[in-house]
Order: sequence, then C-alpha cells, then structure tokens
Amino acid sequence: MIVKKLRLQQCWSQEQLSQFSGLSVRTIQRIERGQQASLESLKSLAAVFEVHLNDLQAEQNMQTQHEKNSKKTIHLELEEQKAMEYVEGIKSFYQHLFTYIVVISSLVTLNFFITPGYFWVIWCASGWGIGLTVHGIQVFEVFSLFSPQWEKKQIEKRLGREL
Repeated sequence: MIVKKLRLQQCWSQEQLSQFSGLSVRTIQRIERGQQASLESLKSLAAVFEVHLNDLQAEQNMQTQHEKNSKKTIHLELEEQKAMEYVEGIKSFYQHLFTYIVVISSLVTLNFFITPGYFWVIWCASGWGIGLTVHGIQVFEVFSLFSPQWEKKQIEKRLGREL
C-alpha cells in the first residue's frame, strides 16, 4: 500500500507509474495489493519516487520504517489504509453503475427490435438495479471522477488532512 500512497501523492495513474518505472501495470497492481515484489521492481519504484530502497522494503519485510532524506518517515497509517479502501469502494460502485447503464441500454435496444410487444428488459433492470442500490448504500458518497487526483482528494477528505 505504500506504493499506492506514493503514487497518489504524485497524482499518477497506475499506467503513468508503469511508464515511468518500466514495470507492467499488472506488476504495479500486484504490489499495491500487497503481494511480494522483486528487488528489481522495488529498485525501479524507489528510483521513480526518489526514496530509499529500504523504505519500500521495510513495508514488505514488516520491519521498522526508515527515514527519507527529508527526515519524514514513509509509512502507511491504519487510518490512511482505511481511507484508501473506502475510496476503492466508491470507485467500484461507480464502475458498477456505468456497467449497469451500458448493459441495460443495450438490452432495451435489443428488446425493442426483437420483442417490441413485451418489455422483458424491466426484469433484468429491476433485479440488477436492486443489487446496484445495495452496493450504493454500502458505499454512499458524492459522485466524482475516478482520476488519481480524485482518489487523492477523497482520501484526504476522509483523513481530514493532506496525504
């Protein structure tokens, strides 16, 4: 999660970090989810973020965090981790909503051309709509875009301070 924090502080997407570091997007996703990263990957990320390799290794080894050159400790507080998970939930909801709109719109079009006398798509829209509503109730946040800047803003809003 420290890589995600550093990436969001720079307002970079995973794709941008991939380009800067030379790693694949999939590798960055795995590292951000907490999977073990190779030494080469960590070296590349440390160079991109201009931090010591030990700072990135410390999270993976669950050791005491080392300080950066600026004497500011790099670590991920429990509060920050919860805020990041909260924002991921919001992002997931809106992706779910977008998928719902696209699929139901396609089904309405299909219904209109195949069986215009019977509006069967209402059953699909209702069932999926209930699930979407439950998902929205679990997340419950104001709509915004899903850029890294949006994620950073939402995390800072949740924390009540800068990331």
